[in-house]
Amino acid sequence: MDRMAITVTTKDTTALSDTELVEMADLCVDREPNFDIGFLSKQREEWVLVTQARENGKLRGYAFCTLERIGGTPSLLVGLMLVDRNAKSDQTLKALLHDQFRRALLAFPDEDVLLGTRLLAADGFRAFAGLADIVPRLGYRPTGEDRAWGRRLAKRFGSEKAIDDKTFVMTVPQGPVGGLDYVASKGAIPEGAASFFEGLNPDQGQRLVAFGWAMAETLATGKLFK
Repeated sequence: MDRMAITVTTKDTTALSDTELVEMADLCVDREPNFDIGFLSKQREEWVLVTQARENGKLRGYAFCTLERIGGTPSLLVGLMLVDRNAKSDQTLKALLHDQFRRALLAFPDEDVLLGTRLLAADGFRAFAGLADIVPRLGYRPTGEDRAWGRRLAKRFGSEKAIDDKTFVMTVPQGPVGGLDYVASKGAIPEGAASFFEGLNPDQGQRLVAFGWAMAETLATGKLFK
């Protein structure tokens, strides 16, 4: 699939080569979150699909994810996503997500799909553009069911006990820790998003668990992040 010179492919993680892992690690070798080859090898074992975005053959971003049902609910879980910090970071994020939601539509036709991930910074809320009932969000008091979803996702991400289900902050001090590493190249961050990261220290293994719903009618248009 071609998106303004960005080509996206998705395949089973079992088909991911060691050479590709080296290329993926090189995207953040000199900065946090410093996902090294050893850590990425574990992600290859823990997740089902890997999506890669390339610009003229050069890797610009990747994501480990799975499409599964949690308690019967169709879910797109992004265990790790890293986007190169350059002028096309926004395009790369959109390209990765567009391909994943396209696959979600194929896997769960005519159903609402939950997107769940862990955010390192407020910029990551851009991954929820066009989704409904995003949690957490400004001016909204999460319900008991929302908090239960936070715990379910934390469990899927490694430890239900690691999350504060009132703030949705998950703390795993034994790093490195997965999540969505993305810095916007331009444009505004969703209103109030920064408030959820006050006091949060991603370098110490803290992540904000966030989720939202891609409604069936929205998925059916094929326009999410297009």
